[in-house]
Amino acid sequence: MKIEASPKGRAPLRTLGTTGSAIVEFAFIAPVPLLIVLGTAQFGIALGQYVMLMNAVGVGAMQFAISRSDTTPYTDAVNAVRNAAPILTPANLTITLSVNGTACATDAACATALSANVGNPAQVSATYAASFPCNLLTSWYGFASTCNLGSQVTERVQ
Repeated sequence: MKIEASPKGRAPLRTLGTTGSAIVEFAFIAPVPLLIVLGTAQFGIALGQYVMLMNAVGVGAMQFAISRSDTTPYTDAVNAVRNAAPILTPANLTITLSVNGTACATDAACATALSANVGNPAQVSATYAASFPCNLLTSWYGFASTCNLGSQVTERVQ
């Protein structure tokens, strides 16, 4: 193939380099798949923590419901939730226990409420404030910097 000189000594257009075009195209296209991959990872983290929280609250509710004759039902239920969710940060985990609609926050109060309410519902609620962005797009603007995951399980007092 013969390359002819263009007028005024410039190189013909077809011989001008296109070596930078791939880099420019990559710079335009790369953010989209990157956001998809990172968004999928964030969703996976949130979903994993939510499933772990649901399981832990179920374990805690079962422990609480069968603790009618126990002297430390509150402590046992809270420890059951924390032990079933070792990855969740304990400082971010809020656990609430109630028997037949009345909250109890001590072992003595919970033991009294459990023994007086056989067959009635015992409820364990937990809220976990996670410290990861809920949505990559909104986290850049600061709309949502934490996710609040919650789960609630009700069991009958045994």
